[in-house]
Parts: sequence; structure tokens; C-alpha cells
Amino acid sequence: MEFQFSENITHETAIDSMDILAKLLNDKLNFTKLAFSIDEANHISNNGFIPILVVSDILKEHDPFEYSWDITSDSISAYVANLVKAKLLIATNVEGIYNRNPNEIGSKLIEKIDAKKLLTFKESSIDLKLPSLLLEFGTDCYVVNGKHPERVLSIINDNVNNYNFKYTKIIGD
Repeated sequence: MEFQFSENITHETAIDSMDILAKLLNDKLNFTKLAFSIDEANHISNNGFIPILVVSDILKEHDPFEYSWDITSDSISAYVANLVKAKLLIATNVEGIYNRNPNEIGSKLIEKIDAKKLLTFKESSIDLKLPSLLLEFGTDCYVVNGKHPERVLSIINDNVNNYNFKYTKIIGD
């Protein structure tokens, strides 16, 4: 049996899932705190912790997106990063953006790509809306394999040149 749910409820439950993941992640890290607003995130950051946003209330207040599977946590992260003027990093289960499916023979990691070029991709490890948001906001984005926390932290801390690992930088300006 197949169920068809409304776009509103699938959108809301996808955001609820992000809130759940934020709470689970926060439970495992001692250098983070949950934030339920942009002001609270700034306060947490100013006190030496990394804020993990519980985004549902922020998105209900602003509701900037159409309800579409072209928009996932990637685009929501770009929107929030733009609100707080933060660096954007997307952690995935692959090294970054590839020229084709990473499991296909001949697949190559793209280390740097312009967001305009990404608009021509039919699929990648990021959602379809993200490149246009990067261009709209005039910001860059890093895509890295989140299975390696040291890689994520080195990008956050601007230490990418001190380590030898693969990632993709998307140029949005």
C-alpha cells in the first residue's frame, strides 16, 4: 500500500526530523548547546560554545521556501547561515561533489566548482536549490565527508591547508 501525504505535512515532518537530529547530536557533544532562535545562537557562540539550531521555529517565523523535495536541510542550512553570517559547511556521506555518481567508474571528485556550473547538474550530493541560494546570498560552501569529524572541524577552524583530505568548495559569489 502506498500513501500520499500532503506537501505541507511532508515539509513539516522533514523539518521536525532536523530538530530531532539537532537534539541527538547535541546530546553527544560537550562543546555545543541547542539554540531555538538566531539571538540565542549568537549568545551561545559568544559564550564559547557551538550553537546547534533547532530550526522549526525559525522557519515557521520566516517560511522562506516553497514545499519541494528540491529543498532539503542543505538549503535550509544556507538560509540560516546567511541570517547569522556564518560559514556554510555541508557534511555528507561522500567526499564532496562528483562529476557523476561517486559509485560509477570514472567518477571524479570536483575540488572547486562555481555554483553557476552546479545549476546544470541534475543531481549531486547536495540539494538542487542550494546552488541558486549560494548565488543569491553571494556566499561559498564547503562539502565534506561528515564520517570524518576531524575534516569537518578543520574546515570550521580554517585549517584545511594543514591536513590532506578531499572536499569540494562551491564558489557562490
